[in-house]
Amino acid sequence: MKINPKNGVDKLLFGMKQNHVEAIYGKPTKQFVDDDGNSIYLYYNEKLRLTFYEDEAFRLGYIITSNTEATLLDKKVIGKNVADLKSELPFTSWEQEDFDSTENHFNESNWLILQSEFGIIIRVEIGAIIKDNDEFDWKFKG
Repeated sequence: MKINPKNGVDKLLFGMKQNHVEAIYGKPTKQFVDDDGNSIYLYYNEKLRLTFYEDEAFRLGYIITSNTEATLLDKKVIGKNVADLKSELPFTSWEQEDFDSTENHFNESNWLILQSEFGIIIRVEIGAIIKDNDEFDWKFKG
């Protein structure tokens, strides 16, 4: 499962609608609406959490995965030491935020979060990029 910075994950591209995602993965294992009115799809087997933004006509705008097969620039991510992975990536700017036993390592230029616990990456979050004109850079053109 390839994480494609600025584009999406695996066959998923930012900007897809729910029917496009269902054509690839089928119906989600679980579906709900969050406090902001966004539609959330959970795929247990793929270990994916997908957010379709309500104020963007329910386009796919955010992906979270804890899939052990996830790769970022051909490097395995889940279960890897966060400091080691960050040193192997070409991204130089990281902000870190601590939450009890977990930390978020955020790279804004790729809208990428590596979440670690006890120094080991437990999940990856990736979001659609917002262009200079405050509009999303949707990759899916269908």
